[in-house]
Amino acid sequence: MALKATVFKADIQVADMDRYHYADYSLTLARHPSETDERMMVRLLAFALFADPALAFGKGLCADDEPDLWQRDLTGAIERWIDVGQPDEKWVRKACGRAREVVLLAYGRALDVWWNGVRGRLERHGNLRVFELEREASAELGRLAERTMRLQFTIQDGHVLVTNGRDTVSLEPRRLTA
Repeated sequence: MALKATVFKADIQVADMDRYHYADYSLTLARHPSETDERMMVRLLAFALFADPALAFGKGLCADDEPDLWQRDLTGAIERWIDVGQPDEKWVRKACGRAREVVLLAYGRALDVWWNGVRGRLERHGNLRVFELEREASAELGRLAERTMRLQFTIQDGHVLVTNGRDTVSLEPRRLTA
């Protein structure tokens, strides 16, 4: 018998002073059985960083041909493709061919090894932006995971504060691509 996804509910407030975007979102996230709290929360962070009414979660780990998040225009064309973690270089290349903009929010152990291995091939894509999250920050973010969450994301000058009212995580995604 296959394990089912665990459903999480998140009410988030986004105050993005860099993009002048201020909005509340009620989100439902399905955490795949093989997905960690840390990865799920990095997906939620990615949503907050690029928050838009048209941004939606993809099937993620369940489908190789879908991103973690994506934003489509009214014609169905993919405007923004967002993945988290350390995806395979060939999938990133494929995403760059399908979407106007591709964003990777990279985190995890051996991040330097992964980046040094794919950097030369990925930097060729003009529509790709790669950001790095420090290992400690993504782990702290994972500890905020609860089945029902109320979170505030405050973004200013590239710095992100995430709070649930009790605990606060401070992080600063660092851009790896030029």
